[in-house]
Amino acid sequence: MRSVWTLTALVAVVLWQGCGEPHRGMAGNAKGGLHYGGMFNWNEAMPVGDLFPLGLATAAEFRVASLVYQGLVRLDPADLTVAPCLASSWTVSEDGRIYTFTLRKDVRFHADAALFPDGAPTLQAGDVAACFKRLCTASADNQMFWLFQGRVKGADEHYYATQEGRPAPELSGVRVKDDLTLEIELLRPEPLFLQILAHQGCWIYPEGVAQAKPGKRPMVGTGPFRLHTRAEDGTMVFERAPAYWDRDEHGNALPYLDGARVTFEADRSKELDEFLNGHLSVLVDPPLERMGELTDSIDRSTGALRFHLSRIPSLAVQFYGFNAGKPPFNDLRVRRAFALAIDQQVLVDSVLNGSAMVAGHGLVPSGLKDYPNDQVHGLLYDPDSARKLLAEAGYPGGKGFPTVRLHVNNAGFGYVRVAEAVQAMIERELGIGLLVSVLPADQHYAMVDNGHALLWRQGWVADYPDPENYLALLYGRNAVLDTARPSPLNTTRYANARFDSLYQEARMSTDHRARMRLLAMAEDQAMRDATVAPLYHERLVRLTLPWLKGLPENAMDLRDLSRVWIDPAMRGR
Repeated sequence: MRSVWTLTALVAVVLWQGCGEPHRGMAGNAKGGLHYGGMFNWNEAMPVGDLFPLGLATAAEFRVASLVYQGLVRLDPADLTVAPCLASSWTVSEDGRIYTFTLRKDVRFHADAALFPDGAPTLQAGDVAACFKRLCTASADNQMFWLFQGRVKGADEHYYATQEGRPAPELSGVRVKDDLTLEIELLRPEPLFLQILAHQGCWIYPEGVAQAKPGKRPMVGTGPFRLHTRAEDGTMVFERAPAYWDRDEHGNALPYLDGARVTFEADRSKELDEFLNGHLSVLVDPPLERMGELTDSIDRSTGALRFHLSRIPSLAVQFYGFNAGKPPFNDLRVRRAFALAIDQQVLVDSVLNGSAMVAGHGLVPSGLKDYPNDQVHGLLYDPDSARKLLAEAGYPGGKGFPTVRLHVNNAGFGYVRVAEAVQAMIERELGIGLLVSVLPADQHYAMVDNGHALLWRQGWVADYPDPENYLALLYGRNAVLDTARPSPLNTTRYANARFDSLYQEARMSTDHRARMRLLAMAEDQAMRDATVAPLYHERLVRLTLPWLKGLPENAMDLRDLSRVWIDPAMRGR
């Protein structure tokens, strides 16, 4: 197969699937030396669900859904600052509590004959208000209420009324002023509210999407691509949205690509083969055992460049979570003993071959502006203290310790190899025979969210580049205390009065440096309670085809494909 899928190749695939021909592209040159045409191909190692914005739980789901959906604002992939999107502009009241957004006039939802038999409508403020109301409505497929919880006026009252089956009051903090003007009133000034609105939970969709049954929802948004086909094996083909509203600085209509194709192959070695054979445009985090094949990016027989390889620090953390509500991890001494028995430096250097950095000060990575990581007392390797704590807890040398499984999923960068290394460390340092249980990602997350695991792997990629986003995983109001219900955000169900007080105070502070200090104090409290054992912060290892242009590179792996294009001259060479 060729390295970039042309429209002809796409049509062949679609016909093979029996689903008809997609929207024909605009192949040819564009102003500014750019070029229209071609397909962007990538693989996700884990399956995705129906991709409803309020239910997106993984980075894979986010990446796929971001082709279709957009919000009022977005994070600019060049520098991760907030930029306009569906809202062309906004103002903020003097007291910092009322945001007034002006929508673009030329945004239409994607055409969908079932939803819009009379043609796709123009986006209006009422559509945005309806999405935000659903964000504040309790339902099994809404995992995003935390975004507006305690922030937007009337959000809590509306949510808890719907949760309890009572008549819900209006969402008083979201007001439609006219067709293109929306007002949002906060309970207090929120320094990060625009970053919150850039989150996928605040993406906009037509009411018909929300009303459809889970699992059968259409994907209809305002983004640069729309779904064309979804095959039985999961493969998804997206085509250019012909009425997409955005243009580049030269006046060219976006996007440049004909479309995108996403496959779902769980075998990372097969995924790498597909990339090296030219069937994928990009690959992130190749399998560790094959990194040696990537040291030479030049084809020695032809002298041609095979791929670009880049490594950049990522705003992602990997950690192990403890179920502190059940023995043996309801004992702080046991949790700390496990955390202190893990040699993070060995994991980074010997297991991950330098593709990560030690999480020496907790969950929050270094490099976030003015965050005092050094004020957070981490849980670094200290085997002597670990053994002492375990003995104090009644398990000297591991004697009498119950059988515990470390649960990991099988689709991530080195997850199983890291777990096996940790298994050996716990045996060596504590005398405990830890078992490793490997499950597919969906089963793994279901077990963790429902509180059925005692010890598990978890990771977090920043939704927005701020320490508050990481610490939301430990905020007590994000913990579902009813153990019969899942708790998908605060999976450890950690609730500490001091942490919550500091976190709340930080959210209300308009003094940036004071806010950072408060968040660091909160994180320090969580590390003292050892509800999680931080392992490492990942480095993003990315392979791209040399003729792929315009794909942004950033610490969150945000991919704006609307400005990606294929250089036919370089591809020919």
